[in-house]
Amino acid sequence: MPVTIHTLETDLLVAGGGIAGVCCALAAARLGARVILCQDRSVLGGNASSEVRMHIVGATGLTGGEELQNELREGGIIEELRLDLAVQNPQRSPALMDLLLYDKCRREPNLMLYLNTTVVSAVVEDGIIREVRAERPSTEDAFIIRAKTFVDCTGDGRLGIEAGAPFMRGRESKTQFGESLAQDETDSKTLGSSIMFQARKHERAMLFEAPPWARRFSAEDFKLRPYGQSGFDLGLEYGYWWIEWGGCLDTLKDNESIRDELLAITLGVWDFVKNHSGLDASHWALEWIGFLPGKRESRRFIGQHILTENDLITSRPFPDAIAYGGWPIDTHPPEGVDAPHEPPCTQHHLPFIYDIPLRCCVSSGPRNLMFAGRNLSATHIAFASTRVMATCGVVGQGVGTAAALALRQNTLPADIADDEELVTSIQQRLLRDDCYLIGISNDDAHDLVRSAVHIRELDACGLVRQNEDSLPHSGECAYSPENIRSGITRAVTKVPPHRQSPGLHRWMSRELPATVEIRWSQPVMLREVVLIFDTGLHRLLTLSQADGYTQKMLWGRPQPETIRDYRLSVETTDGWRDVAVIQGNHQRRRAHLLEPCAVTALRVSISATNGMDHARVVEVRAYG
Repeated sequence: MPVTIHTLETDLLVAGGGIAGVCCALAAARLGARVILCQDRSVLGGNASSEVRMHIVGATGLTGGEELQNELREGGIIEELRLDLAVQNPQRSPALMDLLLYDKCRREPNLMLYLNTTVVSAVVEDGIIREVRAERPSTEDAFIIRAKTFVDCTGDGRLGIEAGAPFMRGRESKTQFGESLAQDETDSKTLGSSIMFQARKHERAMLFEAPPWARRFSAEDFKLRPYGQSGFDLGLEYGYWWIEWGGCLDTLKDNESIRDELLAITLGVWDFVKNHSGLDASHWALEWIGFLPGKRESRRFIGQHILTENDLITSRPFPDAIAYGGWPIDTHPPEGVDAPHEPPCTQHHLPFIYDIPLRCCVSSGPRNLMFAGRNLSATHIAFASTRVMATCGVVGQGVGTAAALALRQNTLPADIADDEELVTSIQQRLLRDDCYLIGISNDDAHDLVRSAVHIRELDACGLVRQNEDSLPHSGECAYSPENIRSGITRAVTKVPPHRQSPGLHRWMSRELPATVEIRWSQPVMLREVVLIFDTGLHRLLTLSQADGYTQKMLWGRPQPETIRDYRLSVETTDGWRDVAVIQGNHQRRRAHLLEPCAVTALRVSISATNGMDHARVVEVRAYG
């Protein structure tokens, strides 16, 4: 049967449905852009999907931060996903990650999702991508997709390569970008790929006999690689990230043989643990083994700026920042397990979190090509930090937001960074959507709360609490309701002193129930209220199959700081009335669209949290 060819038109084509691609597509669609998302697998999520099962990590590292001091967990869409998973997936099912991402995409009317669909070619005219061809072999369909802007979130850079975008791969030398952590000489090696496994403990002994093609290992091979020593009860429920191999090959062209060797290595490791290590693993049995290598590195595009080690270490400010990172510079030996005398990773911890500029996500080739994820424009050393999935997610949201707002005024991606007003609007929109940008505060002229004459806490009788007119950052007034318009939505000290914004940046009530009142000097037209709650951003929170790692989190429940039950009330010429009553909230960001009305005051009344004895509200915005 011949292939059926379909012609599609859209505003934005996103290729690649990993965490970066999903966040990019959702951000753009929610801002009104028509989006097509093509994903070459049957599920979304990439390395976080049930096909690979790697947990999403980012700026919190492996330990988290300090409460009310260093709240480093990423906000925006990636936080929305984590909070949903923590509540809706207490059993930690890998498949529910796939389902959540699918559900988020399917709910968006502006987003068309094409699974099992791969972008295979592109037509470029006068430096502009005009269309791409995508193929779905499972239904014998091909799609000619015409768009105004294209975003490559494929990781491997398939769309960009087809469009002729310049790229780099391998490891640069120290002198090329002045990086102290780089190699002495340039080479073509990369980080390797990994296959994960899961095991379960049974009530009886479970036998395992390795196939003849499995690798054979001894304790000498793993003297620098921990096995059966972390987590609980040997920690065998979640396989070893250090089962890595293939960095000395082409992680693209050799992916099939890399998978085969990784399977041989994985079964060899399991054979050693079960039968030769001396550990009492007799009751443990394999539950699942991945057949899709989790790829760390392949191509990296050359953008309008190449992020370097020095940019990260100094936390260099960028005027076009759209995201931040903070994972250590985490390099691995390309040989993986075949380098038993080298540690499986070397983590160079960063003194600060750092900016990721939009120009790292805009091609230096085709003028309407952007990218997000591990293929953004960075040296190998900088990439060793930016590559982790929570960072990919906030970059994806930044790129999707930038693309959508640029489309509104017909600005090509290549021209965004030169448009200071547009860059500012992108950054302000990201803040409005609960993304954090170092040193940038709410400067949204449309936010009515910024012009309110009074913001006060009321007692249970509706009377104004005493001493609420004190300066918001002195003594107990560090918790003042005035903080809901401080313009900053978290406490962060892990930035250079000249980039810090001191303060708690939230209202913390004395008790429950609690009410904060926002009052204007004259009536304002109100159509939308946006609330940002405290969700414990200092804490680790991510879906993981590792029991020991999960024990560091509050999983299977809402975060205790989060407001659970609340209502919004407005004062009009007819008096006070409720416009929204919410019960059972677990999210950090809640946006309420209202019937337009002229109001003189707005109240947020909290009756319950998910565990704390007082209310914490980080920000309130109001729009007409």
